[in-house]
Amino acid sequence: MSSRHPDTPARTRAAGPVAVLVVTWNSARVLPEFLASLPQGMAGLHYRLVVADNDSADDTVNLLRSSAPDATVVQTGRNAGYAAGVNAALAAAAEWEGGFRAALVCNPDVRMRQGCARLLVDALGAPLPDRGRVGISVPLLYEEDGTLQHSLRREPRVTRALGEAVLGNRRAGRFPAWSELVTDPSAYGRPTVADWATGALMALSRECLDACGAWDESFFLYSEETEFCLRARDRGFATRLEPAAEATHLGGDSQVSPRLWTLLTLNRVRLYRRRHGPAATAAFRGAVLLRETSRAALGRPASRAAARALARPSALHATPGP
Repeated sequence: MSSRHPDTPARTRAAGPVAVLVVTWNSARVLPEFLASLPQGMAGLHYRLVVADNDSADDTVNLLRSSAPDATVVQTGRNAGYAAGVNAALAAAAEWEGGFRAALVCNPDVRMRQGCARLLVDALGAPLPDRGRVGISVPLLYEEDGTLQHSLRREPRVTRALGEAVLGNRRAGRFPAWSELVTDPSAYGRPTVADWATGALMALSRECLDACGAWDESFFLYSEETEFCLRARDRGFATRLEPAAEATHLGGDSQVSPRLWTLLTLNRVRLYRRRHGPAATAAFRGAVLLRETSRAALGRPASRAAARALARPSALHATPGP
């Protein structure tokens, strides 16, 4: 499951393979295509696959052992959450003789296009005008039908939460002060530094990982990539889009599942609270509540559930889980 390209730049010929880290939970339906896409996506790189399985009840583990016998499979023994799965996979890769030189964190519902990973890994470590460097690189992500996903994000702010509540994500996304979502087409046509990006597929430099440490497992699902990207930025490691790298992301059901949308919404506020004081957090929570309440009034069940949860003071203190 590995290959090496003779023209790989010196910067990417560091010791050790690229660790391809995948977290699975009942992923048997999407895994075969992911595994089939790996050779083209990883072309030009020496790599090893590590899969952390969060106690799948389907045929995920058996499928991995039969279809990817060289992969390292870590069974967490419980539905531990995405960040915990990433940490388990990282810990397994760290035990390899010689270690690994970079990590590629990817969802099992991602399909990399030809040479995607090499472009992402080659981008790591590039210096930036502000004296920082690229610690996390991300590709262009497309829907199954070829529609570009707006995967770049700005840091959460009260004004941005309010702008999304009043204008909606898409319209507000044109104005940096009023939305987290980056919708400017030009941002996706060039290498663009973002505060954070969708975590479906991202390459992380070993230097960035060593500086930032483990992913935050208090976020069971959602906001864990936001927290990691912002923490990396605080330490001088930027997240940057590599537009030549492309992948298809099949997506999830957070947009339609009230339970998952509620978890996503609450974790947004939990993360904001980690980085800001009580007054700012109250304002941010109010803006997010306004957004969900307005959409609940339009008949969106997921927003209705999220608004109910946000209205309970105890919700932000509850332990997130499946």
